[in-house]
Amino acid sequence: MKDFVDGTAFNNEQGNRARKLFAAVVLAALDDAIADDKKYGNGPEQIARWARSRDGREVLSCAGIDPNERVVAGLMEFVAKGVRTSVALSREESERRNAALQAEAA
Repeated sequence: MKDFVDGTAFNNEQGNRARKLFAAVVLAALDDAIADDKKYGNGPEQIARWARSRDGREVLSCAGIDPNERVVAGLMEFVAKGVRTSVALSREESERRNAALQAEAA
């Protein structure tokens, strides 16, 4: 029984690592689309085309993201904002957004 539990824990850990790897690929695709948007002005269309492609749907699924139209719209909106993923995921950006929301509510 102990071997079964160890094997299951190992497989779960491997799955989590794979999911993180595919999530990094999604973040890289977003950064590429943001760069395209700044350079050519077609970033949202690029990320939508990628997310709707077979490879894009596969990567999103492997990252644990359901590749539906709502997700595609969210990716397009994120790219249109033009904030790089590293900045968007930082604590400073999160605090700035929360401060802006609180100031808006007041």
